[in-house]
Amino acid sequence: MTEPGHPITEDDVHGYVDGRLDGERRSAVERYLQGRPEVAARVAAYRAQREGLRAAYAARASEPIPPSLNLARLVEERLVRRRPWRAAAAVALALGIGAAGGWFLGARSPTGLDALAQEAGANYAVFVPDRVHPVELWAAQRHDLSRWLSNRLHHPVSPPDLSAVGYRFLGGRLVATPRGAAAMFMYEDDHGARLVLFMRPMSTRRTTPIQAVDAGDLDGCAWIEQGMGYTVVAGRSYRRLLELSRHVRQQVAGLRPKALAR
Repeated sequence: MTEPGHPITEDDVHGYVDGRLDGERRSAVERYLQGRPEVAARVAAYRAQREGLRAAYAARASEPIPPSLNLARLVEERLVRRRPWRAAAAVALALGIGAAGGWFLGARSPTGLDALAQEAGANYAVFVPDRVHPVELWAAQRHDLSRWLSNRLHHPVSPPDLSAVGYRFLGGRLVATPRGAAAMFMYEDDHGARLVLFMRPMSTRRTTPIQAVDAGDLDGCAWIEQGMGYTVVAGRSYRRLLELSRHVRQQVAGLRPKALAR
């Protein structure tokens, strides 16, 4: 039981996973989890994913930062290639911030589509290389997978058919993010190259255009459709990713939140 004036919150749960709680609050969360197996299972999933992400990026984290890693230069190269009309303003902003506060921007947590893309890239890095168990439920269990993910995300979710654009559906899984549950569908082409479609509810109900995003070491495309965020990530060119994303969007655009079967 928790103290009446100090109920356990979602922040407490995430703080427990991250090891940021003091002894008293940690004990309170542990007592809370003992009587709630569903929440305890979610915490276990968060911890497993956290460790998986740490393992996936351990080698990179230990590498020294190269001298060429200059904020203004990186912003300029990225935006000139994707959004030339924004490059000059972005570089000026980067230089101004760099002079005033060094790497201040790099220390801020991403939000919106940037956060969604980062989460997609992290899960891509963890699960795509796995040739044994990359997904929780396989293509043959498509119906069960869709029902499970729809109930967890409180939004109808169904894997799009990408066979017309060269990808067959492998399966999917429920994954954890700092902002709640998300769904991941995985696809594979005839050469064994894989693609991930990642999605989770967003804090806004609006719909946005498809945008180019950074997903770790890969490029991606992301957008919001009626409050659900979508990201397509693969080792392909932006032009190809845009084609694939448009194909996905045509199929998911008709899905609307409704009462879901339990």
